Amino acid sequence: MTALSVLDLVPVREGSSLPDAYEAAARLARTAEEAGYARYWVAEHHVMEGIAGAAASVVLAHIGNATSTIRIGSGGIMLPNHTPFTIAEQFGTLDALFPGRIDLGLGRAPGAGPELQRALRKDLHVAAEQFPQDVTELRALLTGDIELPIAATPGLGANVEMWMLGSSLFGARLAAKLGLPYAFASHFAPDHLDTALELYRRDFQPSDTLDKPHVMAAMTVIAAETDETAELIASSQLQAFVRLRTGSPGKLPPPVDDYRASLPAPLQAMLAHIGQASAIGSPQTVRTKIREFVERTQADEIIVAGSTFDPEDRIRSLELTMDVIAP
Repeated sequence: MTALSVLDLVPVREGSSLPDAYEAAARLARTAEEAGYARYWVAEHHVMEGIAGAAASVVLAHIGNATSTIRIGSGGIMLPNHTPFTIAEQFGTLDALFPGRIDLGLGRAPGAGPELQRALRKDLHVAAEQFPQDVTELRALLTGDIELPIAATPGLGANVEMWMLGSSLFGARLAAKLGLPYAFASHFAPDHLDTALELYRRDFQPSDTLDKPHVMAAMTVIAAETDETAELIASSQLQAFVRLRTGSPGKLPPPVDDYRASLPAPLQAMLAHIGQASAIGSPQTVRTKIREFVERTQADEIIVAGSTFDPEDRIRSLELTMDVIAP
C-alpha cells in the first residue's frame, strides 16, 4: 500500500477566527493519527488572511501537543525567508519536544513581494539563489556532517527527517544530489511532475540517511458520500484558488452549488488543469483516481490536501479516503 499523509493549510474560514483555525487543525491531526496517516504537514504562508500557518514551527508545536504518534512537519518551510541557524534551532526544539516525529520539508520559492521582503529584512531573490548552500548548511547544523564554527543548541544531533519540496526541476535535481526524499507539489503545479520524478530517480545519489529515491506526490483529495456532495464541498477550495489567481485572496468561503459552471471558460480551464492531481468525489471515485495517480507516478507516498469550509467535512474526507485505500 502506498502511504497516505496529510497537508493542512490551516485555513481561516469566513466568519471564524485564528483560534478556530488552530483548534480545527488539532482535531484534524488527531483524526489523521487515528485513521493511520503517516504524516501531518503544515505549510508556511505569509500575509494571507485565509491561511494561519505563517509561524509553521509554532503551529507544529500545537499539533504535536494534540497528537502522540503521527509524524509532524513542514510542507514546507520557505528557507529563503530564514537563516539556516534559526530553522535548526526551531526544529531541534521540536525534536526535543516530540522525539522521532519531526519532518523538515524545505522549499525555495520566496513567495513575497517588496513589502514582505522589507518586513523580513531579507533580499529574498538573493536568498533563493543561495538556497542549495543554505540547505547544506542547515543539514550540517543538524547532523554535524560538516564542521561549522558554531553549534545550534538545540539543533545539533536532532533526529529530524529532511525533505526537499518542489514544483519544478530545480528541487528534483537538488534532492537527487543531496540524497533527500522528494515531495512534489502536484496538487497546484502539475506541469513538471513526470519529468521531475524521472530526473530525481535517475540522478539520485545515496546519502547517510537515504539509500534509494523516495517520492511523495501531492493531490487534492475531498471525499464525501456522493460525487455531487464532494463537488459542493470542494467548491470552497476552488473559490479560494480562483480568488488567489485573480488577485483577490481572502478567507475560505462557504460552498457554492455548481461553482465550476458559473465560471468563464478560462477559469474553468485553469481549474481543470490543476485538477490533474485531484480526487474529488465518492469513496469509489476517490479510490479510482488515487490508484490511477499512484500507477502514473509510482509514488511511495501520497499527501492529500484540500480545505473545506466545515471542518467536519475534512475530517470525514480523511476517514473515507483511508477506508477505501487501506488494504
